[in-house]
Amino acid sequence: MILLTGCTGFIGKHLLQALINNFGKSQLLCLTSTPITDCTYLLHHNYQFNPNYFVENGYDNIETIIHAGAFTPKSGAEANNIALSNTNITNTFNLLNAKFPALKQVIFLSTLDVYDHAEIISEVTPEKPVSLYGYGKLYGEKMLEQWGAQNKIKTQILRIGHVYGPGEEAYQKIIPVTIRKILTQQPVELWGTGEELRSFIYINDVVNAIVNALTFNEQVGVINIVGGHAITVANLVEKICLLSSAKVDVIKIKTEKPGRNLTFDNAKMKKYLLDKETELEVGLKEEFNYMKNLLF
Repeated sequence: MILLTGCTGFIGKHLLQALINNFGKSQLLCLTSTPITDCTYLLHHNYQFNPNYFVENGYDNIETIIHAGAFTPKSGAEANNIALSNTNITNTFNLLNAKFPALKQVIFLSTLDVYDHAEIISEVTPEKPVSLYGYGKLYGEKMLEQWGAQNKIKTQILRIGHVYGPGEEAYQKIIPVTIRKILTQQPVELWGTGEELRSFIYINDVVNAIVNALTFNEQVGVINIVGGHAITVANLVEKICLLSSAKVDVIKIKTEKPGRNLTFDNAKMKKYLLDKETELEVGLKEEFNYMKNLLF
């Protein structure tokens, strides 16, 4: 049986449906703070439960945990929220402190925010978070690694970065913000020169990589789940505007500091977990149509 946390989040919702499709509802249990209708669940309140919580409720056969549940900043201003960032540490600790007699593996979804700045980020880039959120997730990784070694349980850390697709509209990210402005006939804002590079990965690709990690048995360390194709912010905005088939006003806003590039080497992901990425144009069209249906 698989235990999934974070099933109501952006990635979690998509992952939940993929797990149901691949393994069936009978093989899945969700740990959630709010009731769901998709499968069996147990409720938690800030992960406050006694260590026997799962066993006492008849779930002593959990073999895999996918820990996707976490506080994720919806804007840059939230990245240094002390209380919320700290919950990523305490909640992970409480989960690992519970008893799972049949447990064989834990997959932990982390973040690229654990890395230092680099021209191209890969798994060998030094770890140097720039926010409390990044530090909290990195501490969770280290805690899991030590716990896994001490308990002889396989652990796999997946650092997820720059995911886009249907469901991300709750976050103040460039793709959903731009789509929303286009659909509501507002001018699109382009901050800075627009020449800084970004790399995105479609939500379905992220989910497929996570599902593939369930049966991945090699010990290769951390794997980044990231897009490998860079695009300038200006070109990205242009692609989104073209999807609307309407005249879109783009306002350029000057900034004092130039934006930095965010590009990734995803060779390790493609070697072990995902050999093909969704083309950006395809993913953008899916998200555009989703948000159009959502708004109208």
